[in-house]
Amino acid sequence: MWLYLAVLVGLYYLLRWYRERQVVSNLQDKYVFITGCDSGFGNQLARQLDLRGLRVLAACQTEKGAEQLRDRTSDRLETVILDVTKTESIAAATQWVKEGTGDRGLWGLVNNAGVLMPSAPNEWLTKQDFMKILDVNLLGLIEVTLSLLPLVRKVRGRVVNVSSCLGRVSLLGGGYSISKYGVEAFSDSLRRELSYFGVKVAVIEPGYFKTGLTRNGRIAQGIQEAWDHASPEVKEIYGEKFPASLMKSTVRLEPSWCKNLSLVTDCMEHALTACHPRT
Repeated sequence: MWLYLAVLVGLYYLLRWYRERQVVSNLQDKYVFITGCDSGFGNQLARQLDLRGLRVLAACQTEKGAEQLRDRTSDRLETVILDVTKTESIAAATQWVKEGTGDRGLWGLVNNAGVLMPSAPNEWLTKQDFMKILDVNLLGLIEVTLSLLPLVRKVRGRVVNVSSCLGRVSLLGGGYSISKYGVEAFSDSLRRELSYFGVKVAVIEPGYFKTGLTRNGRIAQGIQEAWDHASPEVKEIYGEKFPASLMKSTVRLEPSWCKNLSLVTDCMEHALTACHPRT
């Protein structure tokens, strides 16, 4: 009995391996739009897909980030400045994508842009602190997706949304985990709706990696700033030792965070190029 079970399990994994190795054809003719390409996962993915031969449309927040990316890639890669919190910026980028892709549509949309701070115990924060994160990580992602969806549907393409392990379990106060839970919910509903049109939706859930969001003690710095702006009543309740302990534990964990961003971007590439990508 156990032998039969082992054979069945082995066959299942062999079949899954075979399915996942199948790659879509004519990648060199396919356009992929990526947000948040100044640094981190977005920057790495843009360079990775460019090397693969895809036609990358990279959205950066700053001209400096766009210029540095162009210097490290081929002439195929094109950049645009995008602020995902501004409707007019999204509209302008959408028009730019339409003009650039023409009748070929948009094979892939990767919603990677995101912010982490301010993250701190909830009582230290204001509504505006929560909105700073939600505007980028969730509402901006939704607006970009809805704006570009007709171009993706046209070619039965892919939507890849970057969530987080903190979109499954909330370990931080503030808007970050809330926004990532929202990304999970939006992606799940979108996946079911778009399956009818042949569009695949995937969610990427990175763990702790060293990117522009996390390096150089930024989390500890953000915690300190939130504490500095907390009310006297909150400071009296928590006491001065609490923020010091919280920042110390954050700094102590940083060296263990992974530096190999390709572990994440390989998953993104799989979601864009595999015939049968994982959800």
